[in-house]
Amino acid sequence: MLVLGEMIIGQRCVKGADGVQKAFNPATNAEIEPAFGQGGQAEVEAACALAGAALDDYRSRDLQERAAFLECIADEILALGDTLLERAHAETALPMARLTGERGRTVGQLRQFAQVVRSGRFATPVIDPAQPERQPPRSDLRLAKTAIGPVAVFGASNFPLAFSVAGGDTASALAAGCPVIVKGHSAHLGTSELVGRAIQTAVRKCGMPEGVFSLLFGAGSAIGAALVAHPVIKAVGFTGSRRGGMALVAAANARAEPIPVYAEMSAVNPVFLFPHALQARAEQIGAGFADSLTMGAGQFCTNPGLIVLPSGSDGERFLSAAAAALAEKPAQVMLTPGIHAAYVQGVEALAAVPGVTRLAQGQAETGPNMARAALYVTTADNYLAHEALQAEVFGPASVVVTVGNAEEFAALAERLEGQLTATLHIEDADHAAAAKLVPVLERKAGRILVNGFPTGVEVCNAMVHGGPFPATSNAAFTSVGMSAIDRFLRPVCYQDFPDALLPVLLRQDNPAHAVRLVDGQVQLP
Repeated sequence: MLVLGEMIIGQRCVKGADGVQKAFNPATNAEIEPAFGQGGQAEVEAACALAGAALDDYRSRDLQERAAFLECIADEILALGDTLLERAHAETALPMARLTGERGRTVGQLRQFAQVVRSGRFATPVIDPAQPERQPPRSDLRLAKTAIGPVAVFGASNFPLAFSVAGGDTASALAAGCPVIVKGHSAHLGTSELVGRAIQTAVRKCGMPEGVFSLLFGAGSAIGAALVAHPVIKAVGFTGSRRGGMALVAAANARAEPIPVYAEMSAVNPVFLFPHALQARAEQIGAGFADSLTMGAGQFCTNPGLIVLPSGSDGERFLSAAAAALAEKPAQVMLTPGIHAAYVQGVEALAAVPGVTRLAQGQAETGPNMARAALYVTTADNYLAHEALQAEVFGPASVVVTVGNAEEFAALAERLEGQLTATLHIEDADHAAAAKLVPVLERKAGRILVNGFPTGVEVCNAMVHGGPFPATSNAAFTSVGMSAIDRFLRPVCYQDFPDALLPVLLRQDNPAHAVRLVDGQVQLP
């Protein structure tokens, strides 16, 4: 399949007329053909009109049809073969092995959401039967969740497949019964077009309404703002910077009808190293930390950007091991020149803070847009006194904060912003001290790990990839895992409805064979 530089609006392929943009290879500092026509207000209007027209048809389709559609998208993405991986590699400089794995995650979560749809459990059907003999009588009341409406999805820079055109936001919105309009990321234009064409093909093969999917391109923020402001759009999925996420939140709140924005934004993901864990395996923890910090050039929202440890000889062992491991790490190409420039600015800002020592660096850069790992050390008081130290640096940089003892962990954690993750390295003898920290972390983070590192987010039913602000704009939801579908659903109660007019999941004979809550008791099919 060829990359033609076109947007996808329903079943049409459109060359935008509001300027042009080319994809870019960050490893060679060279543009990649072809030129992509950029969209504007006309394309937003066309895509939104189709999405609005598709909503009622799509959300009312048989659940088996909807599930088969998600699986067809997965099949069409795989059918792109090496063409997709090679284009993604050229546009991101990410290794082919990483991209192969990311493709597997992308199609895997589409298939997992297909299973969720088939089960009907996403709609959480509830039946409270009528009680005519009660005084006052109770009506027959039935509840099921339905699609919130068309969703705008913004592709992420750091995951060209799994958080992009057919990524978790799109998969969960389509699973919920919502048409999707994606604003493709400029960091991987060709990759986005290829995946968009795969979805377009699946729409056609499965006989879905045309407006179920569209893909728009546009430089700057104008097209994204127009999309969020459009009255047809009822929710937004976003992964990116705090500034970008908060701009979308402001735009959504400024509408006559405000809508939810599910923005995953920034975090430093603190890692707390307890005394007995350091005593038992300081060197192992240091090496593992260096691997986690530099994975993918540090371009993960779950990167361990803050290490907290008690001062002392065992802490020094960790610092020596981490420094030695980082010194062996080669510099890596970052996703875009802009991301690289922001990283350089970020590490310069860390180094300029009084009371901060640079403990280690990775190997020097050997080409354009390469990130050299960096590790800094300071005290807890100094860390809390300087906001520059607490800001996320997107890339392989981290700050080590020393405290007097593990009893001070909770006090420091109380001062931290909301986080996607928090990690504890502990041994059995650390449990009493850790028990004082865990309640604080439960208020501060969406996922708490023990004896691991936060990079790597499993797609499963129990996963939470979210957290209190500014990790996300809404701490009640996750953007990864099967619960991500909840963002794009809303409950509807049906009172005294005739059976023939009820949603299938609520009909008396349960033709969908769904698990339901009936009069307060779980009813199996």
